[in-house]
Amino acid sequence: MKNPHPISGKLTLLVLLLMNFGVAACSSGSSSLGGPGPLNVSLSTSMALAPQDNTPAVVTVSVSGNTSAATIAVSGVPNGSTSQVVQPTATAAGTITLISGPPTAAGTYPLQVTATAGTQTGSQNLTLVVAVSGSVSKTVATALGVNGKLQEFMSTSFQPAEWDNQFFTLNPTATTALGNLKPQHIRLQGISQGVPQGSEGTNLTAWDFTTLDDITQAVLGVGDHSPEFQIAKAPAFMYANNNSGNTFSDLTFQPFATYAANLVKYYNTGGFTTPDNVLHISPAYPNAKITWWGIYNEPSINNNLDAMQYTTMYNALVPAMQAVDPSVKFVGLELCCSSEAWAKTFAANVTAHVDVVATHYYSSCNQKDTDVDLFNTVPGFASSVQTIHSNLATNPQLASVPVWVTENNVNADFDKGGGISACNGTAFVSDLRGTSAFFAAWRPYVFSQLGKAGSQALYHWDYDADQQFGEVDYNTGNKYLSYWVDYWLGQLYPQSPAAPDILDLALTENTTVEALATMNSDGSFLVMIADRAVAAPSDNNGTGAPRTVVMDVSALGNLTSASQLNIVAGSDIANGPQPVAITPASKLVVTLPGYGVSFLILKP
Repeated sequence: MKNPHPISGKLTLLVLLLMNFGVAACSSGSSSLGGPGPLNVSLSTSMALAPQDNTPAVVTVSVSGNTSAATIAVSGVPNGSTSQVVQPTATAAGTITLISGPPTAAGTYPLQVTATAGTQTGSQNLTLVVAVSGSVSKTVATALGVNGKLQEFMSTSFQPAEWDNQFFTLNPTATTALGNLKPQHIRLQGISQGVPQGSEGTNLTAWDFTTLDDITQAVLGVGDHSPEFQIAKAPAFMYANNNSGNTFSDLTFQPFATYAANLVKYYNTGGFTTPDNVLHISPAYPNAKITWWGIYNEPSINNNLDAMQYTTMYNALVPAMQAVDPSVKFVGLELCCSSEAWAKTFAANVTAHVDVVATHYYSSCNQKDTDVDLFNTVPGFASSVQTIHSNLATNPQLASVPVWVTENNVNADFDKGGGISACNGTAFVSDLRGTSAFFAAWRPYVFSQLGKAGSQALYHWDYDADQQFGEVDYNTGNKYLSYWVDYWLGQLYPQSPAAPDILDLALTENTTVEALATMNSDGSFLVMIADRAVAAPSDNNGTGAPRTVVMDVSALGNLTSASQLNIVAGSDIANGPQPVAITPASKLVVTLPGYGVSFLILKP
C-alpha cells in the first residue's frame, strides 16, 4: 500500500458487588405532574444496572406530599426485561425490581417512575442500563490461538520512498517513540526511489541506497534490530517497458534473484562491488544485519503474476539469498484481497525454504463505507487466516508455518495524484477513523479475532503518516491515538518469556462487544473489553454507543490487586493513557461511553 484523528471522552469504572449496585445510596430530585398538591418522588439511584444474566436491580422509591398511600408504576421497560413493583405503605418505601435477560439488547433505556394518589401525581426519570454479562474461566481455550496460546506480536511498518524518507531527519528523536512500541521485526517496504537499483520509469542500472537507507539505517538501531525487509519491487529495468505494466521481462526471475542476493550482501556480509569498482556496503554492518526478508508485495493484485509464477519467483530468489547468508529467514506470499487460494498453489509447488507466510487486511477501500461496514469485515480476517493455514497444511512441511498479518489498517485507499482515489476514481477523502476513537475499538477487535484464529503477528500500516494511516504524524512526530492503542497491545501481551494463555470466556452478547481473557506466564490475568457498538447505522466515524459489561472473574481466585487501563475518546494523547488502581472484586463492572477499549489487569 502506498504511504499516503482523536475524539475522546471519559470512561467510568464501577467496581461493586453486583447485588448492591442498584441500591446505591444516592437520591434524585423530584418533579410533579398536575394535581392540586404535587407528589414528591425520590429514587435511591438514577441508574439501575440489570445485566443480561437476570441479576435483579432494585430501586427504592419514596413518595411524599400526601397523607394517603400512593401507587407507583414504571413505564418504558424494554422487551425482554421485566419490572416488579412493591407499593409503598404509610410506613415503608416502595421498590422496583428490574430484571433483564439476553433477549434484551445491551444498551441504555430511559424509564419513568410515576406515583399517583387520587388526583395527585409525581414522577422521576430512571435510566436502565442493560449490561452484557461475562464470565472468565481459568481453563485454557486450547482450540484458540496456537494450541491455546496468544502467540501474536505487535509491530509496525515503514515505506522508504521519496515521499517519506525524511521522517527521521525531520524528527531526530523519533526513534525513541518507535522503540517504546517494542515492535518486533519492523517492516520495511521500499518502493519507487526506495528501490536502490535503477530509477522508476527508466532502464538505468545504477545503485543508490540513499533514499532507502534514510529510513532503514534508523530502523536498524531500534527494537530487536531485526527488521523484515520486504523486497516489494524489482528494479524498473527488469519489467517490460520499464515498469509501465508491472510485467516481468524474464519469468525465470534470475536477474531478480541476483538483485536480491546483492541486497543481502549489502546489509549482511560486507557489501558488493559493481563493475565500475564501487563498493556498496551498509553503514550499520557488521553491528546490525537484516535477518527477515519478504519476497514481493501483494503479487495477487499488483504485478501481473499468477500463483504459479509467484512460486517460481520465490523458488529462484530464496536459494540465491541463502547462498549469500544461510542464516536469513523468509516471509512468503504477502497476500491481499481474498487470494487465500494462492497458498494452496504455493504449498503444492514451493521447493525453497519457508519460515512465514504473510497476508494483509484492510476493512475498506472506500471512505463512504459506514462504521458498521468496517466492523463487519473483521470476522472475515480471522476466517481468512484459518483458510490460509488449511491451504498450507496440504503440504505437511508447511502445516506449522506461522501466518503473519504484515499490513493492517482501517482503509487502504490513497491519493494516486490530483486528489483522486486510487480505489474508486472519485475525489480522495482521508479516512479519519484510522486515528479516531473508532480505531480504539477496531484495532483491539482485530487483534483479538486474529489472535484467536492463530495469527502470530499484527503489523500496523504505517508508522509515519497522516490521520488515515499513521501512528505518528510524519511532519511533527506527534503521536495519534492509534499509537497508544498499538503501544498497549504490545506492552500488555508480552511474548517473552512465554506467550499468554487464552482463557475460556463467555458473553451473553458479542455483537457489540469483543472480549479476550488471557493469563501471562507470571500468573497474572488480563481481560480486554472493546466497545464496538454503533450509535446509528449510518455513522461514519461516529462516537459509538455506550456499553456496560459485568465480568465475573471469581474463577480466577483471590486477587491481591487490580488496575484498569482505558483508551477512549478524550484519552491523553501527549502522555498516553495509564492504568488506574481499582478495588479487586469477584465481579467487575466496566462502562465505556462509546468506541474504545478497557483492559483489566488482575494479579493473584
